[in-house]
Order: sequence, then C-alpha cells, then structure tokens
Amino acid sequence: MTGSASELARRLGEHAEAVCREYLSNGHRSGNHWIVGDVRNTRGRSMHVRLRANANGPAGRWVDEATSEFGDLLDVIRESCGLVDFRDIADEARRFLSMPPPPPQAPGAQRQPAAAPASPDAARRLFAMSQPIAGTLAERYLAGRGILLSAHEPALRFHPGCYYRDLVTGETQTLPALIAAVTSLDGQITGLQRTWLDPSGQGKAQLADPRRSLGDLLGNGIWLGHLPGAPVPVMAAGEGLETIASLRTVMPVLPVAAATSANHLAGLRLPPGCRRLYIAADADAAGRHGIERLSQRAGESGILALVLRPQLGDFNDDLRHLGPAHLAAWLSDQLVPNDARLFLPPG
Repeated sequence: MTGSASELARRLGEHAEAVCREYLSNGHRSGNHWIVGDVRNTRGRSMHVRLRANANGPAGRWVDEATSEFGDLLDVIRESCGLVDFRDIADEARRFLSMPPPPPQAPGAQRQPAAAPASPDAARRLFAMSQPIAGTLAERYLAGRGILLSAHEPALRFHPGCYYRDLVTGETQTLPALIAAVTSLDGQITGLQRTWLDPSGQGKAQLADPRRSLGDLLGNGIWLGHLPGAPVPVMAAGEGLETIASLRTVMPVLPVAAATSANHLAGLRLPPGCRRLYIAADADAAGRHGIERLSQRAGESGILALVLRPQLGDFNDDLRHLGPAHLAAWLSDQLVPNDARLFLPPG
C-alpha cells in the first residue's frame, strides 16, 4: 500500500463508524464493531468492521468470516461504490473526509504510470452490485426509447448510484445507470457498459459522455436472447445496445449481440453452428469498417452475412418515430423469407 493510501486509510479509521454508516448502510453497530453482510453492503452478519483501535489492531480493519476476505476502509469504499481505479477511490475518500484534492504535479516531475485498464473482475463486481431492471429507472429509460424487453433479461441491470468521473475536470458524482453485461460465448462476464441516466427520468444524464465501457470487450458482446452453449443458427449483431435491442423488440425470439463499437463489431466472435448473420447498420458511414470486416470473417467461416439498413438514422430512430409495426414491415423485405416468417410477428 502506498503512503498516500495508508494515510487515507488511517484518516478514514479515525471516523470508522461514520464511514460505515455512509458506505455500509445495511449494517448496524454492535459494541466495537459494525456488522453487515459483506463489503458490498449486503444485508447480513458475517462481516465485522473494528470501530476503535484496540489490541487486535487499528480502527477500520474488517474481516468477513464467511469468505475470509479482509481489508481496510478504502476497500469498503472501492467495493460499495463499484470503483476500479485507485485515483477514483482516493478522490471519494477525500470527498468524504472533506480533504482538499492533491496538489497538481510540478512540471518535470516523474509521472506515475497509467492505471491498468479496468479488469473483468471489476466489471463482474459492479454487475453483481446492480439489480434487475424490473420497476427501475433503467426499465423506464428503455421504454422511453420504445424498447420493450423482458424485465428478467439477464444481461441488463440497474445501479442506483454508479460512480462517474468527468475526464476533463476530474469532478465526480454518483448517478443512476443502466448496466449491460459484456459476455463471452460461454456466458462469462468479461466487461460491461454503463449508461448514466437522468434521475428525473428524462433520458440519459446530461454528461459529456453518458455511456462508457470497461473490461475485456474485444470478441465479446452484450448478448440478448442467447443461452450459453445453445446453438445459434441465425442471429443479428450491431454496434450499439439500443440498435440491437430495437431489433429484438420487434423480433423477440432472435438472438442478438451488441459489440459496443465499430472496432469491436469487426472482431465479434460468432457462435458455433451459426449459418446466417444479420448485421445492423446505421444510416451514416461511421461503422462501415466494422460491418465489412465482420461480413468478411463470417464469409470465411461459411456464414451468410446480410446487412439490415434502417430508414432513418438507426433502428432505434425507426422504432421510436415510425413504430414497431412499420419497422417490422421494413425488416420483412430484408430478411430471408423463412426468417421473416419465423422471427417477425404475423400480420
């Protein structure tokens, strides 16, 4: 642990009970300990946080008797807030302690090495801290975009207070967020995408970049309607979650995957047994490289790749402005006839 980290941990330990009340709010005090389910603020009794220093050690140290995990209050902030980079954890600790930010680095001073990219473990941790979208702001947001999916869609979750850092100013805040799991073909979570939402329910949060991804994304995707290990003879893929979710709204039994970007679309791994791949395009040319490269890779694997084109800017625009019936009719002329009969509603 670095000196700055140890100093922050010590300062947090001086206010251990206040830290617990803030970040482990599902627990309670019992003698010299705060009792809670785990470091992620789950209800229960297996984790004990020492509130005052004694012969057993300093204040703020904790142990989870169920898992044998242990740590300090910086770990509590990291896990309960779903943070990844130490810089974010330290900023949150300083905010809680009302400490000023660290002084700017002097010109010519040796720069600290850049933090490693967020790991799949961090993505899995944040996803586990989130909840199903049923009845949440995330479900309301998707419905406002015309996207009607099963409330039990396993790839989508909601986090009521997901940490956001402005990459220009360094300012931080917590906002509700739609959380989408990025998974490998065997169903393992390798990353995720966060879409921060306006707490009032009026769409995305007013941020410079309200959507960010983390983890191991290349080759993996946000899969909707795909059971790991099950054959996928026909599927659709595209860049954005809302584009792909719009297709699934009108073709609810078609497995689909969102790759999160044009470059990642180009490298999307296709499931064994796939015979036909529909690639959702946008009206602009920004994603042309991803479409062309994925089509080429599919062809080399003996998969027929067909490009679906929207009438407006993208398929979510079509869904919202033209309606699901119109979108279904528009798609019927672009699908293989047997796929149109199988995946589109009759009528």
